[in-house]
Parts: sequence; structure tokens; C-alpha cells
Amino acid sequence: MRHIAIIGSGPAGYYTAEAAQKQWGDDVCVDIFDMLPVPYGLIRFGVAPDHQSIKGVARRYEQTALSQNVRFVGNVKVGHDVSVEELQGLYDAVILATGAPRDRQLGIPGDHLGNVHGSAAFVGWYNGHPEFAALDPDLSGQTAVVIGMGNVALDVARILSKTREEFAGSDIVGHALERLMTSKIRRIIILGRRGPHQIMMTPKELGELGHLSRATPWVDPKDLPDLAEDALLEPGMRKSVTQLRSFATITRSHHAAMPLEIEFDFFASPRALLGTGKVEALEVERTRIETGRAIGTGEFYRIPADLVVSCIGYQTTPIAGVPFDERAGRFANDEGRILRGLYCVGWARRGPSGTIGTNRPDGFGVIEMIAQDLTSGEGKPGGRGFDALAATRKLNVVTFQDWKKIEEAESSRARDGAPREKFVDIAEMIHARG
Repeated sequence: MRHIAIIGSGPAGYYTAEAAQKQWGDDVCVDIFDMLPVPYGLIRFGVAPDHQSIKGVARRYEQTALSQNVRFVGNVKVGHDVSVEELQGLYDAVILATGAPRDRQLGIPGDHLGNVHGSAAFVGWYNGHPEFAALDPDLSGQTAVVIGMGNVALDVARILSKTREEFAGSDIVGHALERLMTSKIRRIIILGRRGPHQIMMTPKELGELGHLSRATPWVDPKDLPDLAEDALLEPGMRKSVTQLRSFATITRSHHAAMPLEIEFDFFASPRALLGTGKVEALEVERTRIETGRAIGTGEFYRIPADLVVSCIGYQTTPIAGVPFDERAGRFANDEGRILRGLYCVGWARRGPSGTIGTNRPDGFGVIEMIAQDLTSGEGKPGGRGFDALAATRKLNVVTFQDWKKIEEAESSRARDGAPREKFVDIAEMIHARG
């Protein structure tokens, strides 16, 4: 019997558990650990609350979770409640699937000012992550600046723009919804260092901006390259740029009729955040593109900013005793192998790239590697050994059956039309299991 411990219950964790089942069948036992009492990681706390169809992938993970040889071990923080070294003594292989939950820092003067938030914190706030539930962003100003040119930036801009009716069917948490409904923001600037041909935005997410009831997107036609150059782009990127071109054709009279404008500011590199105590403006340097890189031109300008959300990427959280690549912001590894018996997968292995589905081949790849390293079970106690350790330390472990009770309680307290109202407090989650 092989005993596998997976740290992290998001997409990478469950795809890896599925791969282990396909590799060894009934000859494997998998324990999936999570520091929170609830599973699914990025699906629950990262995917936008108005993208319920994407969240539906959790049903696939539930099939794996309900298997006889897979356990969810929630409310256990690896590196605090139990060390990686201790888990290595109990399991034949330990796989870190912790994702990249930390914001990459802006690293410019003034990034400490009030009402400047990273996207992990801001998205966590409206998605009900216990760590960020009390973020309390100030939405009383008129201008929000969203820094970044990926889908997360689009998510933030869209969430800031929607009406109450447009949140119908979403699982945005109540405290965030009520704050958003009192928002005074009338202008959202999406700021990017490079140009339209270098964005990381997908056509579907861009298209959603064109169907908002009280907001309209705008692109300066002067920022768009010659149409002929689009032919050099791969098809998906070409569709995204075509969407941007459509935004450039929207008339100014249409903009004037809408209460909120979403403005794309390309070739703009943030250099400093300005303000006294709280952000008031952003100093920006105009850029040009040379061999794909943004080069400063020496031309500076300022834009007002009452709220700043930085969506420039994520980093993995280090764990004591595990080699870490500070520059890359992930665990130091060779194609997923950290040390013999210790592996990583998903964003913890490769950094925050790819889609949710990208984690599936990643999980199967690391299990193939483990199968080569581990020709047979080494007689380690696995989950039985951890249970004994947990009892000694009086850990309050949450099982998948407990989670189903929490899920049922969240469903029962949902507002009309919503699938759930998430608990945002860990103690409340644990109390809800009964």
C-alpha cells in the first residue's frame, strides 16, 4: 500500500489525487490536507463569484473526495500544526499543492499607503476568504486604478462595476455586496505597462465588460497597433485584441450616458503612489515596446486614484524546511521533485500560470515521477500515523463529511437566488458542522 499526503485541496491537489488513484487503484491511500476547514482552494476563493459555471468543476473533485481511499484533512496547517518533515516520516510521498496565495508586491514608493490592496486580498475579500474578510476597502472615492493586464484585473473591474441585479445567482459574500452597492466609484482605469498585443486577457472575460448595465469600456484608438499586425497573433490573442478594437469604436455620447467608465491605459508603468496616509494619485511613466519589453520614455503624468488594486501576480507561501526559490516565488524544484519523497505540483511548482485545467496534466506528471521513485510502499503508517499524532496534539480535524454539513448550512443561509452564503469565520465553519 502506498500512502500519499497532498498539501492543498485546490485543483492541483484533487487532480493529483485522481492521478494517484489511476496509477495505483486500490493500492494507494491519499490524505489531502488544508489549513482551512473547507476544500477547493482557488475554486472557492479565487474564481470570480459571478462565474458559477467555472466553479462547477468542484463536482468532479467531490467524486474523488468521496472515494474510499481519499480523505480530506481540513483545519490542519502544515508548518504549524505538523511539519513537512513529520509528514515525510508518515507518508511515502508528500506533495505540496499549496498554490500561490500571496500577492506579488508592487515595490514602488507609496505602496504602503491606505486603500492600496493586492488582488489576493481584494478578491479574497469579496469571495469570503477568512484571512481577508475584514479588509474593508474604502469605495467612497470616484476613481479606482486596477494595475495589471490579465483576467484577474478584468474580474476586479467587473465586480466594481456591477449592479445588485447583475450579482443574481453569484456567491459573492454579503458584506462585500452591501459595500459595493454603496460605492461612489465612477471611473475605473485598467493600467498596463505594455500594449494591446501583450495582454494576458481572454476574449470571454473581455467580452463581459461590453455587457454591463451601468458601465462601458473604452480604449484609446491611438493605443491600437495597425490592424494588419493582428494577423501575427495566435487565434485566441487575436480575438482578445479584436474585442479591444470594438471598445475603441464606442461613441463618447454612449459613454456620457453611462454612470461608470472602464478605461484601458496602455503603455503606462506605475512609478509611485502618492498621498498622505491614504492613496490619492498615481505617478505613471509612459512606455514603449522594444523586443516585447516595456521601456520607459521619461514622460511622466499623474492620474487620480482613490482606490488601487494591484493584479500583477502571485507567489507561493514558503514552508519551514522546504527549499524555496525567492526570485521565482515558488518552491525550488526540478520538474516537480524537490527532494526524494517531497514534491510540488500546480502553481507551487511552476508559478501562477495556465488555467484550472492545466493542473490536471501537472498532477498526472508528478504522480508518474513518484511511481518511478517509489517502486513499492515503504511500510509507513500513512493516515493512521497522522491520526495518532493529531490526537496527541488535540488537533480539531475537519473531514469531508464535516464539510458537507458546512456546505449545507451555507446553502440554507443563502440570499434569494444565490447558491450559498459563505461563512467567513473559521470558528463559524467548525460550529456549523455540528
